[in-house]
Amino acid sequence: MIIFEEKYYLWFLAVIPVLVVIFLFYIFWKRKTQKKFADRDLFNLLAPKRSAFKTNLKFIVLLLALACFVLALVNPKIGNKLETIKREGVDIVFALDVSKSMLAEDIAPNRLEKSKRIITEIIDNLAADRIGLIGYAGSAFPQVPITTDYASTKTFLQSMNTEMVSSQGTAISQAIDMSRSYYNDDDQTNKVLVILSEGEDHDENATDIAEIANEEGIKIFTIGVGTEKGGPIPIKRNGIIQSYLKNNQGETVITRKDTQTLTRIAEIGNGQYIDGSSTSTAVEKFTEALQKIEKTEFEAKQYADFESKFQWLLGFGIFLVLLDIMFLERKTAWVQRLNLFNERKNEDER
Repeated sequence: MIIFEEKYYLWFLAVIPVLVVIFLFYIFWKRKTQKKFADRDLFNLLAPKRSAFKTNLKFIVLLLALACFVLALVNPKIGNKLETIKREGVDIVFALDVSKSMLAEDIAPNRLEKSKRIITEIIDNLAADRIGLIGYAGSAFPQVPITTDYASTKTFLQSMNTEMVSSQGTAISQAIDMSRSYYNDDDQTNKVLVILSEGEDHDENATDIAEIANEEGIKIFTIGVGTEKGGPIPIKRNGIIQSYLKNNQGETVITRKDTQTLTRIAEIGNGQYIDGSSTSTAVEKFTEALQKIEKTEFEAKQYADFESKFQWLLGFGIFLVLLDIMFLERKTAWVQRLNLFNERKNEDER
């Protein structure tokens, strides 16, 4: 397995196609200018040691050297050993509401960003637990399967938005139902589902599905984001509010947190309702509840003993630069005897 420690340096590789385009334009301009100066036969007599192949080779060598230096900065690492590590923990699936109502700003900065912050801080407090991620609005969709890769999960979490689902609404029941397929019954781990939403359930089947999930051993925690007073749903362009979402009668839609529904789902799921108004308080309450749940042993496979390989790329890049300086730039006698660049032919013709 290969990982890149400093991935942002990969952006420097974008310079290479730009340099290629510039070089091609230079070759085109050079040939056009030479034609104005003299025809091909005469130009070969005036510049007998000219070699287009040598120019192209030099450019390719320098590009390869540049690529090697960039990849050396990225610091690729290779895992040469696969270990199976025993862990004890709980399988936790986060179900995040990404409906339009989560854009309401009755809680700063808005409900969706508040939910992301709560999930992120919960993950930061975990140790050996496995986590998964589901998004839902009018329908549910899988985002991250059960994994111990916290960093990747947080990356996917931050990319979630209200445009990911075309069908709007808050189908909590579908999120609960999808979570049931996330857990691996063979591991016999304790199962936890955390639903983050304002609680406006649009399909009225959530309590029935929650009961089924509870019978399968899934504890359901609900975290309510928003306020009972509620707020309008802003429509923004370039970060600036243009208007607010309206219903078919032209009235501004006011979305409110439905604490009662969320509390009822948590009770049926043998879990707990948590108010998400304060990030730190919500994280603390969930962490305390999680510590009371019995941990189960499971196996997690991961690559270990990663070794940096940047030195090979750095060395090869330096070799290519020295090759260009010592053999392609200077007039080296033994290289000339090899006649790599048709120099002898040009001299004979002259």
